[in-house]
Amino acid sequence: MTQAEALTIPAHIHGYPRIAFGGYVAGLLAAQSGADTVRVDFRRAVAVDSPILLSRTGDGRATLTGADDALLVEAAPATLTVHPRPAPSWSAAKSAVDLALAGERTVTDCYGCGLACAPGRGLLLFPSILPGTETMAAAWTPDAGLANDSGELPPEVVWSALDCPGGRAAFVFSHMASGAFTAALTATQLRPVYAGEDYISHAWILAREGRKHTVAVALSTAAGDLCALSEALWIEPRTP
Repeated sequence: MTQAEALTIPAHIHGYPRIAFGGYVAGLLAAQSGADTVRVDFRRAVAVDSPILLSRTGDGRATLTGADDALLVEAAPATLTVHPRPAPSWSAAKSAVDLALAGERTVTDCYGCGLACAPGRGLLLFPSILPGTETMAAAWTPDAGLANDSGELPPEVVWSALDCPGGRAAFVFSHMASGAFTAALTATQLRPVYAGEDYISHAWILAREGRKHTVAVALSTAAGDLCALSEALWIEPRTP
């Protein structure tokens, strides 16, 4: 039996202008799937501040459709094949954030890495290069405004933290062209993530084939215990 509900992604939860943040959308569907590991495929862009329909079935599948019934995003149970890499130290991750904030930022309102986002209105997650490596990393302490009443981050916020750092890794290390987008995101969450606690994000390149870039992102506690892991496919536009 299929169940459905109408929803709207708030306007501030965007990456590219007026386009809903991919990790957030993916996390919404993953929560409806109920599977331990979920793959989310993006078929069309999801606009913010526009009505969409979330549908789910009893087999771990979920979809988002637009007002015209066009399929936008679909999710299904999956298997994650990427192997996690050890997290960098908290001090190294903090140094990466300092490096990120010292540079010029051309995008300031992205839900993931926008410096101008108010606390609780964006992740304020700022990954940068770990010197001497091909790894992007960031120290991150989620704001209470991102959490539910118990202080835990909901899946859409955790999956958001698994999105932007992978894109940054692809832009820097495999020279991904501007305008690239998340085409698929597969992830699993192994333990709860709480506001006010310290976490380490790190991302690395898995493969590149033409316009396609495959990346991995891990989210760990400050002590290095793995909380969540993802593999994402980013695709460059045919015309940058």
